[in-house]
Amino acid sequence: MNKLKEASSVLLKEEVIKAMQDLKAKNIVVIDLRKIKGALSDFFVICHGDSSTQVNSISNSIYKSVLEQTGEKPWHQEGKQNSEWVLLDYVDVVAHVFYKDSRTFYNIEGLWGDAEIEVVSEEV
Repeated sequence: MNKLKEASSVLLKEEVIKAMQDLKAKNIVVIDLRKIKGALSDFFVICHGDSSTQVNSISNSIYKSVLEQTGEKPWHQEGKQNSEWVLLDYVDVVAHVFYKDSRTFYNIEGLWGDAEIEVVSEEV
């Protein structure tokens, strides 16, 4: 992997985590996909909120913080309408912000069980 690209995706991942922590996101997890053959992204950063309002606020925080700190806008966004699962796709890093019940149902961590998974402290 290109060292510059890797550094860029690591910095982007860290900014996403910070934005999640700023809004008290729950159970933040990073799935490192860099060693998974055929993975389309370097990292998935996953968290959940206790209400659709919190899910929406966390996703807005990610968008604003990443834009301010890196100049990056998501290539694609989904889920803002119902705030059950908001996805912000920055290509190398994909942020998943779930409503708690939806996170359990979709079990993204289980789908990528062969990847390295890091649990992040919720404290800033």
